[in-house]
Amino acid sequence: MKIIECPRDAMQGMKAFVPTEQKIAYINQLLKVGFDTIDFGSFVSPKAIPQMSDTAEVLANLELEETTSKLLAIIANVRGAEEAAQHQQIAYLGFPLSVSETFQQRNTNKSIAEAMQQLVQIQDICHKHGKTLVTYISMGFGNPYNDPWDAETVIRFVEDLQQLQVKIISLSDTIGVSDPASITYLFQHLIPAFQDIEFGAHLHTNPNTWQEKVEAAYTAGCRRFDGALRGYGGCPMAKDELVGNMPTENLIAYFENIGLNLNLNKAAFASAMAQSGAVFS
Repeated sequence: MKIIECPRDAMQGMKAFVPTEQKIAYINQLLKVGFDTIDFGSFVSPKAIPQMSDTAEVLANLELEETTSKLLAIIANVRGAEEAAQHQQIAYLGFPLSVSETFQQRNTNKSIAEAMQQLVQIQDICHKHGKTLVTYISMGFGNPYNDPWDAETVIRFVEDLQQLQVKIISLSDTIGVSDPASITYLFQHLIPAFQDIEFGAHLHTNPNTWQEKVEAAYTAGCRRFDGALRGYGGCPMAKDELVGNMPTENLIAYFENIGLNLNLNKAAFASAMAQSGAVFS
């Protein structure tokens, strides 16, 4: 079971700038917990996401010597990929690819066709620098813009990504519209059909539906889940449709309740939970 903690996703939409020193201290605490991966920052335009303008400085001050967690940075274009790839500490580059034409433009200022062209170059950069590309299929369970969506469309996107040798794909419920039926259908069809790809669940949710979503994905075979402590954040480009992240503490409680050993440092996690209150207050 892989749990990816996403402080970047939690912070990126905050209006008040989180001081760099506070980001560093918080992510360093998260690194002590034992999460598989920390989605810690992004190399994108500071005009688009001002909160992430200090990602390189944060990275330079992370305590990575004694952690098993790997670092993931979000990028939105070739320039960002080239910048992120220069940092040896980063293992994963994450790119948001949307099945919604409207959201692709809002999120990365390019069309789906242009995004796919950029992905070819980004994958080449990853190969040259020993990075692994993680592609997020955003609006993967529907969109509010009346753009065409069905499960078969998502499957066709996966087929295209397989041709690019993408090895990790995370299905993203950007606005929290998924339900157990749609989650089950996609994972049950994708996981057996594309055995060379690791599929993840990046599920946004409200407090009443989180468990049924996690249960559906897990039962359908998903073993990679994104979360953010206390459910903070969500994609700021979704604007009025913003729904919070999956609370990491809920993921942990669910998996431990069904008997999984997540090998997490409980004391470090409790400290991170306490620290998150100050970061996001």
